[in-house]
Formats: sequence, C-alpha cells, structure tokens
Amino acid sequence: MKKLLSGLLITVFLWTIPGAAYAAPADFSGGVNNEHEYEEVVFISGTPILFTGSLDVSHNEKATLATISYKFKLAPADKSIKGSLDRRINYEIAYDKRDDKGQTVADMSVKTFRETIQIEGDRYTLADYQLSKSDIIDNRPAADFYSATLTARKVYDINRNEGKLIMDISGGEVGYKNFWGSTETQILDYTISSERDLPAEGDETGSRNSAWDGTVNIVLADSMNKTLQYTDNQATLSSFAGGHMRITNNEIVSRYTFDLPNIIDGEIYGSRNRSSIELHQAMLPKVERLILPKFRDVAGHWAADDISKLYSLDVFAGDSAFFAPDAPMTRMEFTTAIMKACNIRVLAEEPKKATRTRSTAPEVSPFKDISTGDENFAYVKDAVEKGIISGISRDLFMPEDKLTRAQAITILMRALGFENKAPTPGYMTSFADDYNIPEWAKDSFYVAKEIGLVYGDTANRANPNQIMTRAEASAMIVRFLSFLERDLQLDYREHIILYN
Repeated sequence: MKKLLSGLLITVFLWTIPGAAYAAPADFSGGVNNEHEYEEVVFISGTPILFTGSLDVSHNEKATLATISYKFKLAPADKSIKGSLDRRINYEIAYDKRDDKGQTVADMSVKTFRETIQIEGDRYTLADYQLSKSDIIDNRPAADFYSATLTARKVYDINRNEGKLIMDISGGEVGYKNFWGSTETQILDYTISSERDLPAEGDETGSRNSAWDGTVNIVLADSMNKTLQYTDNQATLSSFAGGHMRITNNEIVSRYTFDLPNIIDGEIYGSRNRSSIELHQAMLPKVERLILPKFRDVAGHWAADDISKLYSLDVFAGDSAFFAPDAPMTRMEFTTAIMKACNIRVLAEEPKKATRTRSTAPEVSPFKDISTGDENFAYVKDAVEKGIISGISRDLFMPEDKLTRAQAITILMRALGFENKAPTPGYMTSFADDYNIPEWAKDSFYVAKEIGLVYGDTANRANPNQIMTRAEASAMIVRFLSFLERDLQLDYREHIILYN
C-alpha cells in the first residue's frame, strides 16, 4: 500500500464550467484546455492533426436531471493545413438517487448534435451520434467515489455521400470527489473505419474504392490541487511572522496512442503509422491568503505546523490565545473538527436561519446530553445522519469524554466509507496488541493501516485505548486530509496513466 506523503497538500478538483457542481473533462475526445484555449488531436482523415481553438460550456442541473452543452470552434494548429471543426453537442444526464443505499446512478445520453470537420478538400459531417454512458456513484460521507462505462458510435458522411466513416467508442471513467480533492480519469478506445469512392486515375467517369481502419487509445486525467504554503512576513516590525496561503492549480493531461494507416499525399501505403501524442494544459494559479493563528502555547511544539494549518482553514475556531496541545481531545471536539474538515463549503456561506412555524415540529437531538441549542449541534446531527458517529449508548454521546485512538480511527474510516474493505471477520491485524483492539474498531484499524493512515509505535502497537491529545488529533486530521487529496489523486491519476 502507498505511504502518506508528509505535509499537507490540499487538492480540490472543480471543472471550469460556470456554476458546475462537479468536475469533468470536456466531451470524449481527449482534449485539454486552459482559460482561453482548447486543443485536441483529430484522426478523422487517417492522419493525426492537432486542432486548437475555443470551447464554450454551459451546464444546468436540477435534482434528478442535468444538461451539459459543448460548443467547439477549432482549426489546425499547423497553419499550412486548411481546415476547421465546428462541434455542438448537448447531453442529458438522468440521476437515480438511492438514499437508502447511499448510491446514485447517473445515465447520460445525447440530446442533440451537430458537427462538421473540414480538412483540405474533404468535408466530414456527423450524420448520427449514439451514446450510452452510466455512472455508479458511491456517496460516502467524506467523498464520492464513482466509476462509469461508456459505449458510443459516430457516423460521418464524407463529401455528401462520397463515403462513410464510423467511429466506435468504448471505455469508461473512474474518479472521486470531495471538498479537498478530486480527479477524473478517462480511458477510451476508438475503432475507426473509413470507406469512400475516389475518382479513378486517368478516368474522369470511373471511381476507385479507398478504405482504411485504425485504432486510438485515449487516457486523460483532469485534476485540481490546492497547495497550502507558509510564507514569511518580509517586514521585521510586524504583528505576525508569517502565514499560510492557498495556491490553486488546475491541470489536464492527455495521451493518445494510435495505430493508423500510413497516408502520404492521399495515398495509403502498406506500412502503419504507430505512435503517441501527449497534451497538457494548466490554468493560471489562484492565490488566497488565510487567517492567522496566534496561539501562544504551540511555538516549538512538534505539532505546531499541523495546528496552525487547521486553524487557518477554520477547522479549529475560537479567539483564545491558548490551544492546549497536550490536553486531551474530547469526543465533541474531534467530531466537530472532522465535520468541518469534510464540509468546509458550509463555512463559506453563513447559513440562513430557519424560522419555525406552528406547523413545523421542533428540532430533536439524537442524544439526551447534546442540546439542540449547542453551537456544535449541527455538526453532530450531520455526523449521525451520515453514519460517521454513534453514541456511547443509544441516547448518550458523552461529548466531553476523552477521545481514544480507536474512536478517532473509526470515525475517519466511517467518513471514508472504507470499513467494508476489511477481510471477513475472524482475521487478526498486524499490530502487536491486536488483542486490545475492540471488535467494533478492528475493521477500521485494519483498513487504516493498509492505506497508510495509521502506523504502530516503535513496538508495532496500535494503542487503541490510548487517550489522544489535541496535538495528536491535529496530526491525525492533517494526515486524513492529505489522504483525501494526495493519495487518492496518485491512485486515480498517476497509477492509471502509468499502467495504461
């Protein structure tokens, strides 16, 4: 299993569609883009040609239905080639949300299409486009994980009934989305067959058949990363020494691997054109300064950097000058911190206060020892509804009880939804004190060790019943956030691109 990298590199992947709620590459052609330019490789003539130009995207989403519209206006990057590409595609996505299963099925189909490609003297017009794409989305508390399967067929008319070109497309996508990071990787296989009648040489009334076939494999990954960096204050006489800033980077990488005929001056030769082309585009980085932590009791502490990062991100709040890093972390404090870490979007907007009418039932707390008026009640309620926490008993949470490692690790694994990745019950973990791990926490410890989120001490002990300090809990949360973006991105992007 991968080991976690040190430090905190927070990545969020949101695509450049205005108002879009999710990230996705543009269409299914392997193209890449930045803020002002889009590019893709076009294979329709049998020869790879890089096209560049503009891309406009509109997106409209409702509870159970969404539409995405793409408009491409492209031309060959090589100005010596006369050509153009005008493509307008509208897709429709129907969502079947199964809240009882915590899953969603999203089915995509083509609503309308129009495409014309001009290359030198040849004109390719999209006569028919059929597509069936289905995603299964596992909606976990801290992240959504999804996988899609796609089949499609494009039929082009060549020069108004001179011939026909068919593109059969198969493949799929894998990805994940959470507030801290997200990546989508497409793997597509194109099978292209072209057949047309050309004028016979030396015979103006005769014709000859010209046919070719080829394959193209596309691997594309779209991701965004938000790097949290500390910068020193250059001024000496200042009220603060430095602070964190968040730098957002968005990049798309694509690789085409093709096997095509060798076409020279319109003539097809026996040898094949086998090669690959890689594309890359990146957005202009965005810089945001974060609030300054001013704790007086963390300087020089081994967890000072982790504590400062979480405070800058509003995971820890309050105006106290003291953090008490070596004091025990409570169950309420840890639960609230995890929910804030997984739902930072909630903090970006001040929630509207609901007004209760006479017909509206009053809010009821899931636990007797947490009042609905508690400042952290909303986080506890959300954690219960998402299955992240449970009480000490059916109706008691014991919010001020000291947090144990077993409780903390179980909360993190439930947030990821990874408990089911453990073996069939009856197994033993690799920790020396496996016998001390409570049965309800064993699956969580097993998976947390496998994904590199927790390790044993110098004697390989898990210490499941050990009380966690606020500093230790801070370090664990930072490792958790790092996993959400860096390890997942490594698995969904680099590993897939490397092995395909």
